[in-house]
Amino acid sequence: MTTTLITGANKGLGFETARRLVAAGHTVYVGSRDAGRGRRAAEQLGARMVLVDVTDDVSVAAAAKVVETEGGLDVLVNNAGVEERARDGGVVGAAEVTAEMMRSLFETNVFGVVRVTHAFLPLLQRSAAPVVVNVSSGLASMARVTDPGTPAYAYPGVTYPASKTAVNMITVQYAKAFPAMRINAVEPGYTATDLNRHTGTQTVEEGAEIIVRMAQVGPEGPTGGYFDAAGPLPW
Repeated sequence: MTTTLITGANKGLGFETARRLVAAGHTVYVGSRDAGRGRRAAEQLGARMVLVDVTDDVSVAAAAKVVETEGGLDVLVNNAGVEERARDGGVVGAAEVTAEMMRSLFETNVFGVVRVTHAFLPLLQRSAAPVVVNVSSGLASMARVTDPGTPAYAYPGVTYPASKTAVNMITVQYAKAFPAMRINAVEPGYTATDLNRHTGTQTVEEGAEIIVRMAQVGPEGPTGGYFDAAGPLPW
C-alpha cells in the first residue's frame, strides 16, 4: 500500500488530487492547517487527516511524527501555496511589490516546500519507491515569461512567478542529491481555485491530472523534471 501526504489538501487541487489517489488505492493524508476543515475533507474522501502548517517548524515536525508513528510515507505532494493579491483582487505588479510581500509569500511557497521536504526525508528514504511532487506553475518558466507569444508573458506579478521558479530549482537540486527518489515539479495549468479567486479556465479535475500522474511515477520514471499534462516544459 502506497502512503501519500498532500499539503493544502482540504480544498482545490489538493483535495482533487487526494480524491484521485484514494481511488487509485493510496492511503492518503490530507494535510491541512485548519483541523476542522481537514477532518471534514478527510471524512469525505475516506482519507486520514494530519494537521500541518507549512510555515511553522513545530507543526511540520509534529506532522512528520504522526505519519512516522502510523507507518511511514512513500509519496509527498508539496501542494500548499499562496498568491499575492491587491485589495481590489488584482495581481500586485512590479511598482507595488515590497520585500515584505515577497517574504510572506516565499514563507509558504518556497520555505514551506523545503521545511516539509526536510522533515519527511527520513521517512521517504525508508520507502522502496519514494516520490516527491512539487506543485509549480507555468509562470515559473523563464522561457515562457520572456516570450511575448505566451500567456505567461502578460502576467504582471513578481512574487508568485519568482517563488515558483525557486521551487523548480529546489526540485532539480533535491533530485540530484537523492537519485533513488523521483522528484519532479508540475504545472497544473490555469485552474479555477481559491488561489486565483476562481478565475482559472480549467477545472480542478483537469488541473490535478499531472499531479496525480507524477505522484504515481515508478522507480524508472523521470526525476528532476518540470511537466504539465502534455509533457516536459522549458525551464
